[in-house]
Amino acid sequence: MTWIYLVIAGIFEVVWSTAMKLSQGFTKIGWAIATIIGMIASFAGLIIATKHLPIGIAYPVWTEIGAVGSVLVGSFLFHDQMNMMTWIFVILLIVSIIGIKITAGH
Repeated sequence: MTWIYLVIAGIFEVVWSTAMKLSQGFTKIGWAIATIIGMIASFAGLIIATKHLPIGIAYPVWTEIGAVGSVLVGSFLFHDQMNMMTWIFVILLIVSIIGIKITAGH
């Protein structure tokens, strides 16, 4: 169950970063509120996860989920241009997340 909280927290990392972009510098109040709610949910999930996982495992997984998710949202929603090397490094991040999960022993 701890890993589920961690994954959900990582997803909310993507939610708040996307909402922050859509808030256009916090000038669109609805998206600004969504940003704050996403941040709270993301941190809450991380807090719950770190009760049962070492911070050295939980934090990197949380940030990597957020990073990979934000790259994907940027590419598909905002049409950010990504070259082949960028995608290779995104794949390496995904492999890193899987490797941490496999070797964590939790």
